[in-house]
Amino acid sequence: MNPVLSARGLDKRFGAVVAASSIDIDVPAGQKVSLIGSNGAGKTTFINMVTGYLKPDKGAINLDGESVLGLSPRTIARRGICRSFQIPQLCVELTAMENMLVACAASEPTGLAAWSAPEEGGRQERADELLHRFGLSQYGPRPVSELPGGVRKLLDIAMALTRKPRLLLLDEPTSGVSAEEKFPAMDRVMEALSGEAATVVFVEHDMEIVSAYADRVIAFYSGSVIADGAPADVLGQDEVRRYVTGSAA
Repeated sequence: MNPVLSARGLDKRFGAVVAASSIDIDVPAGQKVSLIGSNGAGKTTFINMVTGYLKPDKGAINLDGESVLGLSPRTIARRGICRSFQIPQLCVELTAMENMLVACAASEPTGLAAWSAPEEGGRQERADELLHRFGLSQYGPRPVSELPGGVRKLLDIAMALTRKPRLLLLDEPTSGVSAEEKFPAMDRVMEALSGEAATVVFVEHDMEIVSAYADRVIAFYSGSVIADGAPADVLGQDEVRRYVTGSAA
């Protein structure tokens, strides 16, 4: 069986800066994979290449055995790869519910033309369901500009699920979330995702979060993968401790 995601030989340079070098990653269906590494290690570059926001200089990217290389982000999302962002991409002048309805409409073949009739095609029901699943129903009528950072993060992830993706990429889902809210927020995300068929890859800097929620950890350093395996095995490697976690080797 083909992996959900297969990346082979990905290279990406920005002038003299090597952002990705010979990246080979396969992600089977159902895994929860965490990407770790210091700032600039190549994690977000990898996500941007997979989702079409960057085109690799070399390499191949397949979703369920079919190439998505060179496709636009919108086309890739329609194929089944969706993402949330480190900084939530929300319309702050709209309410949380209106943001969800826009995302639901955009996920349909007619695109935002469907926004004029949010009650049709199950859009309202899907928006209600996802807000409830993420514990956000109470925020539905409120403008996003009034919402705290942790709520905006959850809303951004909920919007990414409107397409019912096969692969969901989360870029630092707990960044901007207070220390005491990180575990409840990730509990909510993982509980919400349990009702979906999506395989999950998430970027994270908090190693306690990584250890608690990832089945597998891939460590990046200077554009290369330096470790790939079970969380305890990867986090215990000398090279990872030296270049990623900062603990003494």
